[in-house]
Parts: sequence; structure tokens; C-alpha cells
Amino acid sequence: MIFESHAHYDDRQFDADREALLASMAANGIGRIINVGSDFAACKRTVELAHQYDDVYGAVGIHPSEIKDLCEETCEWLKETANDPRIVAIGEIGLDYYWEKDPRERDRQRYWFRRQMELARQVSLPVIIHSRDAAEDTLKLMREIHAEQIPGVVHCFSYSPELAEEYVKMGYYIGIGGVITFKNARKLKEAAVRIPLEHILLETDCPYLSPEPNRGKRNSSLNLLYVAQEIAALRGITEQEVKEATWKNALRLFSKVKEL
Repeated sequence: MIFESHAHYDDRQFDADREALLASMAANGIGRIINVGSDFAACKRTVELAHQYDDVYGAVGIHPSEIKDLCEETCEWLKETANDPRIVAIGEIGLDYYWEKDPRERDRQRYWFRRQMELARQVSLPVIIHSRDAAEDTLKLMREIHAEQIPGVVHCFSYSPELAEEYVKMGYYIGIGGVITFKNARKLKEAAVRIPLEHILLETDCPYLSPEPNRGKRNSSLNLLYVAQEIAALRGITEQEVKEATWKNALRLFSKVKEL
């Protein structure tokens, strides 16, 4: 079975067939799914999905591009919701400088990234970190708050192999999805070989970032097979070894998730 560590099935792109698609996962080899919040409304939908489907668990947190949703009241809701047995992580949180160029807004992103990291520490949950075009500030902030004390994954990893190794030294996992199948994903392919298999998680970020041969189409966890196959080919191991290792890795990180 495959463990999907990062999906967005609350997205409107799944409105037409969400129920049928999620009901088909186990029969297609997908044993567990983490649905990840982005804005406040998505976090609420995530909680509903996690209670509706036995194989779906949730993460609640506010994406850096959605920090307008954050205030003391929102933080209190996140803290309370973290006690829900179906909520297994705080995320996705982090920094996104690709979309945000205003230095003042980047300051706000760093403030709320820090706040949500500290929240995860308080509630003893791992974090799911989003970092885009913000490599230096992400690592700097994590070091400042001793993020090695807060388990987590850097999702949709897009930086250098050397930076991946720095995260691994802090005990973090590296989330790898469909981008690894792209011909121009040289850095990610190298990172997938260099870091220990014990620090890799499989993810889709669906409905986004479909792998080859479905690039450009709506993504789903059913495409994780292509990701596992690519990692196996790059590392010279079997697809089954990738599935088994990443399954164990995910259960180790998301310790509230029940085994099969």
C-alpha cells in the first residue's frame, strides 16, 4: 500500500467525483491519505473529510499566501482542533516568496510561520512545511526556533540536494511528488538519490502537479505509483521497497495515524 502524505481533496476540482474517487483508493493500493489545509475554510473542510473517510486524516494550518486568515482567534481554533484524533499535523505552513514580493508581507509570513511552528510544538504535532523561493529564510527561521525539536516534512521539495541534506540533519522528511518525473527536475532527482530513503515521503499535492505521463491533467493519489517507480529507478531499487519504506516513514512521522 502507498501512503499519500499531502493531498487537497477538499478542492473544488474534486466536487464532481470526490466520493467515488476516495472510495476507490484502497482498491487501487492507496492505504492512507493526509488531506492538508491551506486557508481557514479549507481547514474546516479537511476536518469534515477526515471524519467522513476512514483512510483520510487531516492537517490544519494556514498557507503563507493565505495569512490574511490568521489572527488570535484562528490560532486558538487550530490549537483546539489539533486535539481531534483525526488531525495528525499542523500544515501547510511556511514561506512563499514566489507570489509575495512586498517586504512587509514577507515579514508577516515569517511571523506567522514562526507562530504556527510554535503551535505545533505546543500541541506535539509534526509540521508540513511549504517553502517556495524562500530557501535561505526558511532554513534560517527553522534554525532560530530549533525546529529539530519539532518533527516535520518539507513538502513538494524544490531546492538543491545540499539543502535537502540540511533538512535531513534536522530530522526532517522530504516530500517528493510528480515533479520528480519531469525531465528538467535534475536537482530533485539528485536529492532523491542522495538523501536516505528513510527520510522520503510520497505525495501528490493533488489536484496539482500531476506526474508524467499525466502532466497537465488533474492529479490524484492514484498517480503516486509513477512517483514510486521513478524513485525506484533513480535509486536502483524495487518499487516495492520504495512503497514499504515511505509507508513506514509516514507512520513514524504522523504517529496518530492508525496502521492497516
